[in-house]
Order: sequence, then C-alpha cells, then structure tokens
Amino acid sequence: QVQLVESGGGLVQAGGSLRLSCAASGKIFSINVMDWYRQAPGKQRELVAAITSGGSTNYADSVKGRFTISRDNAENTVYLQMNSLKPEDTAVYYCNAAVNVNGGSYDYWGQGMQVTVSS
Repeated sequence: QVQLVESGGGLVQAGGSLRLSCAASGKIFSINVMDWYRQAPGKQRELVAAITSGGSTNYADSVKGRFTISRDNAENTVYLQMNSLKPEDTAVYYCNAAVNVNGGSYDYWGQGMQVTVSS
C-alpha cells in the first residue's frame, strides 16, 4: 500500500510564503509525475504544478513566477514553495503521484490540507 502524507499548510497573510511537502511511502518501485492540485470552495479541483522524475515542470498560469515545485527522488518527496501568496490562493491543496508498484502504475492522492491566505 502506498501513502502520501502532506504537511506545511496553514494560515498566512497576503504576500507571505508557505512551503508544502508531500512524502510518499510504501512498496514503491519508482514515481513518475508528482503534482499539486487545489480546490477552492465551490470550484473544481485544478492542477497547480507538476514535475516529472527528470525534473521537468509545468505550472498553472495563475501561479507562474510565484510558486516553485521541486522533488527529492531519493526521499520520494515533492515540495511546493509558495511565495507572494494572494487571497485567491486559498484552497485545499492535494498532492498526487503516479507511482510504479509491483503490478502496474497507479495514481495516489494525499489527504489534502488547508491553505488560507488572509487579506
């Protein structure tokens, strides 16, 4: 069984920073893409940032230049550094990973954590 455990969310003032972490554990052969998604109240879940095992990244237009995704392949961990936070960044943030296990590749999700940016 694979688990993704997130940490680092919380309350911050506009203009501030937060660093989210998500660690994968279990019987993992390797991890392909690791992503961060978010879901604000009344809105659909959206992709925030993604990173491949080789380090290629992709960002939503709304966070480009403010957020940075990175990963530690040895630790099966993905990070999201969020700077210059805005109230519209308020959402529940989820990590997602495409994990290669014995028998195939499967998507796993973290439990989600609240990020609240006050104005």
